[in-house]
Amino acid sequence: MKRVFLIVLDSFGIGEMPDAEAYGDINVNTLRSVSKSPYFHMEHMRDMGLFQIDGVGVGEKTEHPTAAYARMTERSRGKDTTIGHWEIAGIYSPKPLPTYPNGFPEEVLEEFRLRTGRDILCNKPYSGTQVIADYGDEHVRTGKLIVYTSADSVFQIAAHEDVVPVEQLYDYCRIARQILQGEHGVGRVIARPYVGKRRGEFVRTSNRHDYALKPTGLTALNALKDAGYSCISVGKIYDIFDSEGLTESNKSQSSVHGMEQTIDIAGRDFKGLCFTNLVDFDALWGHRRNPIGYGEEIERFDIKLGELLNVLRRNDLLILTADHGNDPTYTGTDHTRETVPMIAYSPSMKASGILKERDAFHNFAVLGATIT
Repeated sequence: MKRVFLIVLDSFGIGEMPDAEAYGDINVNTLRSVSKSPYFHMEHMRDMGLFQIDGVGVGEKTEHPTAAYARMTERSRGKDTTIGHWEIAGIYSPKPLPTYPNGFPEEVLEEFRLRTGRDILCNKPYSGTQVIADYGDEHVRTGKLIVYTSADSVFQIAAHEDVVPVEQLYDYCRIARQILQGEHGVGRVIARPYVGKRRGEFVRTSNRHDYALKPTGLTALNALKDAGYSCISVGKIYDIFDSEGLTESNKSQSSVHGMEQTIDIAGRDFKGLCFTNLVDFDALWGHRRNPIGYGEEIERFDIKLGELLNVLRRNDLLILTADHGNDPTYTGTDHTRETVPMIAYSPSMKASGILKERDAFHNFAVLGATIT
């Protein structure tokens, strides 16, 4: 193989893990829930073998799957994007990243106030759109920063672009990232700028920026880069790995755009890895508990997948997987602790079908090991 295309369908879980109940997740299954959407259609994923995976229980099987496939289990403790991607790249995380269902402790906020010179509003888990509706006017009036979190391991700062210029907001996020280490080492600090004149008109802009926790060790990305291979990222990969091990990064405007970027990269000559994250499944539909929208997003992805399959070269390997679940019909807005699919295809493959656990395809880290 000369090139590998690794695509993560962010949150596309296929059923609860054995320890899911310990994470508060009972009878969760993202694929099963999304399959009930009237827009659910995965022709190419079906042909590759998605619905053949043991226990999937939905969708129409195909007599002659074109790819190898398996169900994968996360060994690390957690159910978030950072830990899932890190394990794919070879890092085992024995502890989940910290979350703050009751807001951040005063010791963190006091240092943040001192170093930024600004007071804060909110300090609760909140929807990103609702928080600017509820606190946006007060922020504009007082200049206080809107600090909030979610069920994920994140410290988010929302600010109006006319009150806090975007570059200044980024500086505040860098300060927060320096503070949030060790015990309070959240996975991401996120800048959430918005615009608008008043409540009801506030909208978030595309100037979001993530400041990730550095990986706790070397990854498959480092190994590839150090060996002289290209390691190209599309979407959130740059943020998730804090640029570690990458030779090129491409920011995506949407999951469809991310697939278009991946297709364009497939038309180039390089030797190495193209690592793509498609975040809209998670951010737009899973967290917002919208199975209908999730189904529409799946259909859009599957169409682009067909375009990618048409441009793959004989010595290319395509791997499709996920990093956790986010059942859009489950309670709350949190990720769900689920197994994920692994589908591997190359135009040069001579065999297809299920990869049993004896072949070692059961922990996420096998993907990074296989690629290297």
